Amino acid sequence: MLPAADTAMPLAAWAVDVHGDGVASRYAAALLESLGAAPRACGGAADEHPALVWARSGLMALTGARDAPPRMLAAPLAACADGVVRALAALGARVPEAYADGAALLAERAALLGLQRNGATSSGGSCRLLRSADAMLAVNLARRDDWGLLPAWLVDSAVVDWGTLAQRLRRHGSAEVVERARLLGLPVAAATLPAPASEPWCRVQRHAPPLATDRGGRRPLVVDLSSLWAGPLCAQVLHQLGARVIKVESALRPDGARSDARAGADVFFDRLHAGKASVVLDFGNPAGLARLRRLLQRADIVIESARPRALRQLGIDAAQLLAGNPGLSWVALSGYGRDEPAAHWVAFGDDAGVAGGLSALLAASSASDGGADRDAWAFCGDAIADPLTGLHAALAAWSAWLGGGGVLVDIAMQRVVAHCASFELPSSAEALTERARRWTDTVRAAGLAERRPLAPQPRGRAREFGADTAAVLGELAA
Repeated sequence: MLPAADTAMPLAAWAVDVHGDGVASRYAAALLESLGAAPRACGGAADEHPALVWARSGLMALTGARDAPPRMLAAPLAACADGVVRALAALGARVPEAYADGAALLAERAALLGLQRNGATSSGGSCRLLRSADAMLAVNLARRDDWGLLPAWLVDSAVVDWGTLAQRLRRHGSAEVVERARLLGLPVAAATLPAPASEPWCRVQRHAPPLATDRGGRRPLVVDLSSLWAGPLCAQVLHQLGARVIKVESALRPDGARSDARAGADVFFDRLHAGKASVVLDFGNPAGLARLRRLLQRADIVIESARPRALRQLGIDAAQLLAGNPGLSWVALSGYGRDEPAAHWVAFGDDAGVAGGLSALLAASSASDGGADRDAWAFCGDAIADPLTGLHAALAAWSAWLGGGGVLVDIAMQRVVAHCASFELPSSAEALTERARRWTDTVRAAGLAERRPLAPQPRGRAREFGADTAAVLGELAA
């Protein structure tokens, strides 16, 4: 690996103009600078107030208790999503109108599935905020097998439902139960406030020199190995920017989103995957793995959301592929990053949002925005870490492509949320409370507090499972 330096960043020494005046524009400039660019503020139209962006997107209506007024998040999370789109525009990308509203993308699954705010239970229903002896925890039992791990987690055979789980958790300290959960592969996180200066939202490792040629006029080839929401959204945004995207799935373990039987889930799957080719391979077969490796060797961008150990067990090593394929960019999405021991920790969108500080911010400002004590703790939006991370990953991937590749970009959902939540965060609890009050008043005066998220218009169907396997393999992996 080459030594880390300024030139490790994909946009090193790029001068880019950011148009606009406000939080979204400042966030766009901060993102571009973190990727190595030298952004120039060019002024322009005023950005929409971050409180109005939060409400207009429908996220406010998705936050708070079911039988209480919707809640204001005193952090510009939705404006940050708009800032990602503005950063792409600064790089010359043309984002189609259907995907140009970053804030709206954060809430569109809830609109399609008819989800509502539900307080300390996530909108999707699988994650709950529960008290341990010393802290609030997010416990996400999204998979059927998670329930069978509960007795081993708390060393108590009586823990078989939410009621007994809530009761028994109060006997344990948070550090103990979080550590045990992570060892068992359970997505559990402690609710903490984001630090005023959070970790970088992504980490970039350079494994090969960038290609010196101008890549702006060529259509990149993207191999998407990811599943569920964050990675597929990243790949869909790249497709909207002009990339050719091939979605690759295991014959034995397809994308889990395919089995979501809820009303509207099929339309959401189409939203994420329309326009992508569908390839299915048998990862347990040497011939299937050989074809996968040949596909990856032809790619310009690889998107994956597996734990590093899982890919290594298949003989897929990102560093080796980057070193042997000049110009390749590898975008790895995860809950907590690729460093040990966090590389083994499991996370989904709701618990990652809590780990990034969102629920703690809500609780800290509950008195200011009308929240009663019983309503202080709640989830923000619907699995919000997923789409927020997917947008950031798309910017990172596009930047890596434009910069000539040769890099591995490590993007963790927890870090992305914390980065947004801490952007221009007030320095004191009093200032946070005052901001929440002012922002709530702004939204109520505009009559937007209860605005529901809008469902996107259908724009094509996803390809059938494996419909393009023969054609793609014949062209790229023969």
